[in-house]
Amino acid sequence: MPLIVAVQMDPIERINVASDSTFALMLEAKARGHSLLVYTPDKLSMRDGKVTARVRPVEVRDVVGDHFTAGEERVVDLRDTQIVLMRQDPPFDLAYITATHLLERVHPETFVVNNPSSVRNAPEKIFVTEFPDLMPPTLISRDRAAIEGFHKEHGEIVMKPLHGHGGASVFKVGVQDPNFGSLYDLFAATFKEAWVVQRFLPQVTKGDKRIILIDGVAKGAVNRVPQPNDIRSNMVRGGAAEAAQLSPREREICERIGPALKERGLLFVGIDVIDGYLTEINVTCPTGIRAIRKTGGPDLAAPIWDAIEEKLKR
Repeated sequence: MPLIVAVQMDPIERINVASDSTFALMLEAKARGHSLLVYTPDKLSMRDGKVTARVRPVEVRDVVGDHFTAGEERVVDLRDTQIVLMRQDPPFDLAYITATHLLERVHPETFVVNNPSSVRNAPEKIFVTEFPDLMPPTLISRDRAAIEGFHKEHGEIVMKPLHGHGGASVFKVGVQDPNFGSLYDLFAATFKEAWVVQRFLPQVTKGDKRIILIDGVAKGAVNRVPQPNDIRSNMVRGGAAEAAQLSPREREICERIGPALKERGLLFVGIDVIDGYLTEINVTCPTGIRAIRKTGGPDLAAPIWDAIEEKLKR
């Protein structure tokens, strides 16, 4: 049955269609005969409890430089759609949190992917700490004495903002690193929240594996290898995508966290694993669909839509 799908996303004019997972989902929706509406989060409104969005109907095509045609903007009640894909990029800030509150007013009558209350309550670098035995040693703090103690204990560490994304502001701190004090001052002046401090994993040079789970089940993976002069493997930071299979340890990780994802309504999730350690659980706007397909893996847009459509039948 054709569905009306509203996609809450960053401006469609600016996306990189060659790598964008949201665009992959939109192409699959079109192939299934669904109608697509797009809007940015600032176009959301709520009046007297009714949530609306100022949307544009779009037709999409997999052509770089000519990837969409948009119709006239109009206001729709989101309860008149069947699906909302919450796909804007972080930062996970008050604007992002506000959007989850608004979308919570229409879910589950209109099915929101991912469940907005679970997105709000599962910040990716905090949610992962529910599985401490799967992680590298990790501290969440902005207390200098606590960070210095962790640094002394583990030697080489990585520091990153708690609500950062895309590899931004991720730093390696060496043993007795003379830059630590300046880095601490920079973080203290820049970020109000706590920071994530983890033991450095040297095997990151061989890759940071992104694994996609659909409704709690691992369906595909891509290995992201950093540039020789960088520890960040994010493809937006120059990481190279390689074909990947799951190791027994990675399957164990997925089987452990899968039920928690399914229970929370986190249907499309991307986890990051380095050297057998779970480092992040990405629930806000996970990526990797197109990279997995380009490196010889399956097109995961199809099973994601299969899972969404199955949910609607219940």
